[in-house]
Amino acid sequence: MPLRLTSTTIATTSAVSSLFITVNHHFFSTIAAGTTNLSKLPKPFSRIPWKHRLQVIKEAQKQLADYLHATRSIPFPYADHIANNCPHSLSSVVAEVPFSPSTFPKSFQRFLRYHPINEVDFFFESIGLNSTKKNEVPRSPLPVNTLFLSDWRQFNAACALAGFGFPWVKLGLLYKEDCLIFDIEPLWLNRRLSGMKDNYGFSSVDVIGICLAFPRVLYGDICGLLDDLKIIFVDYGLASCVEGDVDAMFEVCRKIRVFYDLGCEMGKVGELMGINKSIFVEYPEEVLVAKIEYFCRLDVRKDDIGLLLLSRPEVFSFDLEERVISVSGFMKHFGLKATELESLEKKYPHVFGRNKIANLPHVMRSMDLGQWFFERMSSGDHSLLRTYSIGSPDEDLDKDYTDNLMKIQATRTHFHTFGKLSFLHGIGFGENKFTVKALSKLNSSSSQLQQRFDFLLHYGIEFSKVCGMLRLSAKILNQQERFLEEKLDFLCHDIGSSLQYLDVFPGYLCYHLERRIKPRYNFHKWLVEQGLCKKEYSISSIIATSEKQFIARLSRIHPAASKMWLESSLNKDGGASFEELSVS
Repeated sequence: MPLRLTSTTIATTSAVSSLFITVNHHFFSTIAAGTTNLSKLPKPFSRIPWKHRLQVIKEAQKQLADYLHATRSIPFPYADHIANNCPHSLSSVVAEVPFSPSTFPKSFQRFLRYHPINEVDFFFESIGLNSTKKNEVPRSPLPVNTLFLSDWRQFNAACALAGFGFPWVKLGLLYKEDCLIFDIEPLWLNRRLSGMKDNYGFSSVDVIGICLAFPRVLYGDICGLLDDLKIIFVDYGLASCVEGDVDAMFEVCRKIRVFYDLGCEMGKVGELMGINKSIFVEYPEEVLVAKIEYFCRLDVRKDDIGLLLLSRPEVFSFDLEERVISVSGFMKHFGLKATELESLEKKYPHVFGRNKIANLPHVMRSMDLGQWFFERMSSGDHSLLRTYSIGSPDEDLDKDYTDNLMKIQATRTHFHTFGKLSFLHGIGFGENKFTVKALSKLNSSSSQLQQRFDFLLHYGIEFSKVCGMLRLSAKILNQQERFLEEKLDFLCHDIGSSLQYLDVFPGYLCYHLERRIKPRYNFHKWLVEQGLCKKEYSISSIIATSEKQFIARLSRIHPAASKMWLESSLNKDGGASFEELSVS
């Protein structure tokens, strides 16, 4: 049954033609200009002789648009956009039609007439979705065996949005973000869109950009958001910088959303955003995100980061990537006293030396100064980031470190080694002997090292303490996460110690759990419980001593203890317990 679209639900064909903004991101958009890369067409098209392909594509698009419009009663603008933006779905139909240059147009037309196609799949692809991917499958289930758009009421909502001026190929953004939008009655949807224009003074382009970036405004109130956007776009005139371009308005709204995603409170930052509207005009979204991620590495409140950057927009122009810093020189530049600096150098010697300014947030966290540094930035010292530079070419230059770099460069595995070195610098290690020593102990890839480092953080060990552990025992990161987790669980749950014990004995994580840690600890615990051992030795004393020293100590504790330990070791596969051995 053909789809019935009334004047109350969608605009007329002529109105749609005048309002519709043509934006096409598929390679079919270049057909008319003759610039399509035919070598990248779907395989069914590639089976057609190359000299006929362009004509076949055009003809297939034309026939599909005519079919959807004339046979399926879909208004022509929508039928045309579906036909021109579904290369893979169209190619699968073309593959079913025998090709002949003279008969293809009629053969394709006849095929469409007698072989119903899955119009829903064509529609999804045309708006930028892939129905074969699970993450893009509509969350609201379609009726069973749905083929025709006339059986799918959500198509009316899509037509209403297109009638208002939403680019057809961007409707998929709304669908992926919140498919509930397509369950809204078209009449109510039109009222909502018109109300946003009338109540807040937005233009149609403003409304489209806002809805694409914040889809929820189409069916519910987001407290304070539209009030903020009115201040930014209307009161402070940011909309005039966009000049009626939907893509540009959408990009601006995406940049604004970045700050709300950080936690900035809706309804509270409109004035601040409006005053500093240049942020959303001058800088690409990737620049905003990069600067935000930079300060997020300080591990401070994200909403505070958003407010800092909104109130100090000049930070976006700072070079925070390539400049080289001297850690001690930078700390002096930020006003740290000589006595404080000396104390830090003794406590965190692995941090000092040179490093890139890109690694500065983790340099600060490695010394437990992330919050201090951010507070200095927030209080007005942010300009010190831009004005700092190394005083002389030799400042804080470690000759032994540079000599080791030359040796690494001469090896065949230098690329792999430099990856590990970048990891160490990235977590705050400076260009110094401690970094060289740690590097020599690491035998995993940089990505594996990062994953294991992040695991230790997520387990609850503080950033600075993990770095301190690596300075003393870098081999910790040569183990898979599951082994680290098992050892940490045993330390905290079975032994009953805290993670702070790793500050003094990080080597605990380097020993084998089943062959060393568990048997020695359990044997010592049993001796204590039996009253044979009057002294409780430390975990490090139990685990870190050599086997010879451990047995000698057991002999001092009790003459039979060493024999029992050796017998338990020999019988471990048989499952003999300490109690069984003592009875025997």
